[in-house]
Amino acid sequence: MTSFEQSYDEAVASGRLPGVALMATDKTGSFTYSKTIGVRSLRDKSGSNPPMELSTIVALASCTKIMTAIAAIQCVERGLLSLDADVTGIIPEAGRYGIITGFNEEKNEPITEPLKSHMTLRHLLTHTSGQAYDLAVPLLTRWRSSRSEVPWDFPTVVEKTSLPLTFQPGSAWSYGGSLEWAGLMVERVTHQTLEDYMRENIWTPLGLGEKGKEMTFWPRPKGRGLEGRIADLSVLLGSEGGERAGKVLDLPGFEVTGGAKECLGGAGAYGSVEAFFEVVKAVLNEDERLLGREMWGEMFAPQLGEGELGKQGVKGMFNALLRTDQKANEYCGCNMPTEVEKEWSFAGLRVEQDIEGWMRKGSVLWGGFPCIVWFVDREAGLCGLAACQVVPPMAPPVMELHEGFQRGAYEMLEASRQD
Repeated sequence: MTSFEQSYDEAVASGRLPGVALMATDKTGSFTYSKTIGVRSLRDKSGSNPPMELSTIVALASCTKIMTAIAAIQCVERGLLSLDADVTGIIPEAGRYGIITGFNEEKNEPITEPLKSHMTLRHLLTHTSGQAYDLAVPLLTRWRSSRSEVPWDFPTVVEKTSLPLTFQPGSAWSYGGSLEWAGLMVERVTHQTLEDYMRENIWTPLGLGEKGKEMTFWPRPKGRGLEGRIADLSVLLGSEGGERAGKVLDLPGFEVTGGAKECLGGAGAYGSVEAFFEVVKAVLNEDERLLGREMWGEMFAPQLGEGELGKQGVKGMFNALLRTDQKANEYCGCNMPTEVEKEWSFAGLRVEQDIEGWMRKGSVLWGGFPCIVWFVDREAGLCGLAACQVVPPMAPPVMELHEGFQRGAYEMLEASRQD
């Protein structure tokens, strides 16, 4: 048993984690690793909960973003979308409330200013559009309250993401629903739902869809055969849990998608662990069934320090945010050391320097709300996925376990090459 497996085992045994599924491979396929530990649910109080398996269906949450980015870049490659054109010709709803700068409490009205520059697909794919999550920004939460609305709790993409922007497009960085807009752009130019588009252009080309390798935005309709394999969410209690602090409890009734009735390109997909890992492998291998070589180069390229974004100093702002805002770093730093320089690519967070025994420069990674994280290291030729279903999002105790797995994957790869 490896040291990271022992750490996961101890976390499960002590009630700090229900279960986890782990997968890793190298570019040649000569090194492969998979392991499942614990259970996929805590719902059965008798203790006879089903085991976590590679075929377990998990809420991918923000891991959906890499697939939506691929879909959008496919549309660029096919001439259906442009990276730098004004998006309002396709999604006129985006940015319609202007830029929020404050709130007039006496009038119960936001203080806004008009957009001075247009929003582009490049902005959406790099979180430089000005779009932020209403749950994360007090001004946006206040704006929702002034309209008697509940943040994120809407059925459609337009309702969820039609918000005032928090800065002029291209002038800063903020994590939010930009990929929801990007997914809607794909839908509108292809005249397909995102589910149908991804099935035709991503999932089917990768051989996904057979039993155990399902991907979908809608896992729960009866007759699909998935409802008996869906992992349930759990919550890791903090100090508010009193004697239960540091333990996980079942979290019934919580839905990552917030009641969505449309495909959410930033947060809405579900899939088996094994199926999503096929997507991660395709990214590592720059699979030409999905994108041509030039467009894979676009996917991995650093964006914040380049072009107009570079002129605005967005890369420096992004790194300063992660260094100075603990919550932003926990949610958006993917447990990378704060002193390590970072960038953003269309694929996700990009590491800009080698980390000894861990990521190489140019590695990309991202995660999902319930403590899922994937990584692709093209220099080392290695990728990996750690999947569980635990909130709070990117909880440090869970992310530390995932770091152990990631480092362990590098050690196992090196050992396999010496055999």
